[in-house]
Amino acid sequence: MRYVALWRGINVGKAKRIAMADLKALLTELGATNVTTLLNSGNAVFDANKKLSADQLRAAVAERLGVDAAVILKTAAQWHAIAAEPPFPEAEDPSRLLVAITADAAALKAAEGIVTAGDERYTVTPHAAYLWCAQGILESKAGVQLLKKLGEGGTTRNWATVQKLRALLD
Repeated sequence: MRYVALWRGINVGKAKRIAMADLKALLTELGATNVTTLLNSGNAVFDANKKLSADQLRAAVAERLGVDAAVILKTAAQWHAIAAEPPFPEAEDPSRLLVAITADAAALKAAEGIVTAGDERYTVTPHAAYLWCAQGILESKAGVQLLKKLGEGGTTRNWATVQKLRALLD
């Protein structure tokens, strides 16, 4: 089976630093094949013949690489549903469309009720939550709300990264 793994908060600022080469080597040790990492922020795509869980991946990274960070694991089919179509036609700049990916439906439900302002748009689907940050992600007050509601139950990527990961799956 093919997977996408997303570590939360890896290589953001000076905390939780992991070399992607080390992450790739660790995933290979755990039995993953065709491992590819994307960017320097804890994104990996791989195949696995045996069942790997997010808890196993988190524990292995903590034990062997010294960084404890939540991980969200999605199958290729789940990722394709997340990356299918942007929910907002006005979302022309993929760097301003924030996608919240959660471990499960309960964590996604916690992301409901975000209040947007101005040109921002927000929706929760069965697969992910999407926030169009017209003025940019760093300027979005709704983005701050979203991250607080997600806690360790989810992580975010912009639409450009979501599409790059989809391309790696294919």
